[in-house]
Amino acid sequence: MAGDFDLVIFDCDGVLIDSELISARMLVAELAEWGVEVDLPYVARHFLGRSYPVVIAQIRREFGLALTPAFEADYRARLLAAFASDLREMPGVREVLETLACPYCLATSSSPPRVRRSLEIVGLTPYFTGRVWTASEVERGKPAPDLFLHAAARMGVAPGRCLVVEDSLNGVQAGLAAGMTVWHFTGGSHLRGVTFDEPDLPRPHLRFASFADFYHLDRHLRARGDCR
Repeated sequence: MAGDFDLVIFDCDGVLIDSELISARMLVAELAEWGVEVDLPYVARHFLGRSYPVVIAQIRREFGLALTPAFEADYRARLLAAFASDLREMPGVREVLETLACPYCLATSSSPPRVRRSLEIVGLTPYFTGRVWTASEVERGKPAPDLFLHAAARMGVAPGRCLVVEDSLNGVQAGLAAGMTVWHFTGGSHLRGVTFDEPDLPRPHLRFASFADFYHLDRHLRARGDCR
């Protein structure tokens, strides 16, 4: 396979699609209507990479706010409407998917309907048919390793032979806990100007800000020809 890797596991939001700034702004605005004031750095630190039920549980704990089912339904509807008009695939990611020398898959904290619609909007559905795994399939979401271990098992690859591409700190922590190599992608619009030099943050094996540099990090990952 591709050098040290038999499988590349991509996160979706903030890696394949530039969605996290849209999501964060929407969540900040929705919470403000309920009297909860948080900013984008708070959302990036505490919510990115986590499933919606986990986010809501944290809001309940920290702010004592019990959000109704109507909040979730309204938030999801508004978010998908915003995606339909504003969502874009991450620059360069399609070229990487088309030239990888090894199999790949997607492991995301997003719900199955959301990830399905997101891939449809940007036209990436054909690349991931039959290889999408979500946090709804495991007991514990990120930062626990369960989702990445589940994806590796379903793809028939040992964890130590997997490369994880993540944007969130929770995702980085999950990949490391799974015993996988982790590359931290920092090129999403939600991470512009964000630094990662705090000593308590999880440390990925590499960081990169553009998929144009993906194969510069490991030339063995590129197929000699188009393997798709």
